[in-house]
Amino acid sequence: MKKLIALMLLTLMLLSLTACGSSGGEEKDRLAQIKEAGKITMVTEPYFAPMEFIDPNKTGADQFQGVDIEIAKYIADKLGVELEIVAMDFTPLLVAMADGKYDMSLSAIAYSPDRAEAMNLSNVYYSAGGGYGFICRSEDVDKYTSIASLDGATVITQSGSVQEYLYNDQIKDAVKVKEFKLVDNMTTAYLAVSEGKADVCVCSLSSAELYADANGGLACPAFQLEVDPNMNGTVVALAPEGTDSLMEVINECIAELTAAGKIDEWNTEYKAYALKLGIE
Repeated sequence: MKKLIALMLLTLMLLSLTACGSSGGEEKDRLAQIKEAGKITMVTEPYFAPMEFIDPNKTGADQFQGVDIEIAKYIADKLGVELEIVAMDFTPLLVAMADGKYDMSLSAIAYSPDRAEAMNLSNVYYSAGGGYGFICRSEDVDKYTSIASLDGATVITQSGSVQEYLYNDQIKDAVKVKEFKLVDNMTTAYLAVSEGKADVCVCSLSSAELYADANGGLACPAFQLEVDPNMNGTVVALAPEGTDSLMEVINECIAELTAAGKIDEWNTEYKAYALKLGIE
């Protein structure tokens, strides 16, 4: 009897281990997990028009607007699942994606070597032709025209962004600024400059110029930081493991949308939409 009980316990343990192994394999395949759940979760920081922003006149999922939202909808439709949008600040967003807590992130994520090591990054679906530079108050547009001109200035940008990387790489040791500030999103950084809490914001010029056009009082000097061309490319971010099959579908979607000219079309559409709202 004791031998029989021991044999039964051993069998149960082996079955349990087999089940755990099967479950773990399914968890590693994010695409299979998404199809089983019937939804794909996209995380974004919705303060970077025209890529993603909030329409205060709408509620629920309808409040999220922009190019990245349209691309996410296309991906969800391609997979035959629902789209769930989660909003959060940019730095925790990057950490969450590296940890695999969400299915994908479309949040104007620029390519960088560090991000490529931490996450699975898609093909580029949009190139920010404006590059990276500064935004300041309109009366100072002829003052901040080089890295050297930042001597004694209070500089601000978004935490965890490519802009922070560029500050540390090109500005930090080249000039003595009065203070360097980090905030959760670019809208807060732009407001800080507008309100005199900072003098210059290191920024993506395409987004900054849109904000300046919509709100007034700010301008971008005729200066650009030197960057790897790849860093002007916007990508979709996935968890670093178990997402290769999902990435294949996403890259197919990017190719289809690019060939149809939809991403450029949405960019024009949502620039006008954001300007109408005022991006406040």
